[in-house]
Amino acid sequence: MLLDHDSKIMNVMAAQITKVFYPFVVAKTETGDYLHINLSDEEREDPLFWDELRSILNAKLWVPVGRKYHQLLDNGWLVSAPRTDEGELVPES
Repeated sequence: MLLDHDSKIMNVMAAQITKVFYPFVVAKTETGDYLHINLSDEEREDPLFWDELRSILNAKLWVPVGRKYHQLLDNGWLVSAPRTDEGELVPES
């Protein structure tokens, strides 16, 4: 199954972190748009979170970001396997 056609993935976009400076994070989308990433209070106060963001920035990794609220997603690209019935795909209800 192509992830691009799954309804759950339509709310997720890929972005590359381009700037990390407390308390802001800026990311660039695949289309070249720049976003201000919205962070929770817990993320803002977590020094390990900021260290990991700098590591992601240096590695130039792409991360999943919510399309509507521009938040980092911890499981954004994971989609459950399609249901099967004795090897046959079962349509979603």
